[in-house]
Amino acid sequence: MKVKSLIVALIAAVSLTWTAWAHHAHSNYDTNSFKSLDGTVKQLRWMNPHTWIYMEVMQDGKPTIWTLEGGSPNALTREGWKKEDVPAGAPIKVRCHPLKDGANGCLLGFVTVGNYTDKEFD
Repeated sequence: MKVKSLIVALIAAVSLTWTAWAHHAHSNYDTNSFKSLDGTVKQLRWMNPHTWIYMEVMQDGKPTIWTLEGGSPNALTREGWKKEDVPAGAPIKVRCHPLKDGANGCLLGFVTVGNYTDKEFD
């Protein structure tokens, strides 16, 4: 009976660990390269498990919306970020890992809002 309980506990632990690891995989991003973007914050979604910045970038003379995935609110707060630091309408510069499929999305690396210095946002 003890062996069965141990096996069930081991399977449960491995299953939970696997799920957590799979959730944080960033295989849809090209993590070997960075893309730099300049634009304007349209919206910040300060929510778990990841924050999202929607920014407007001028491309070929037309405004284009980019979706940028950031770290969790708790992780960003530990790094000194506050929700109010990324207000709608603010000028923003980012360095991020682009989506592999070429769509307008990135995994955030570094963010500069207004005249502040470049700061990690992951």
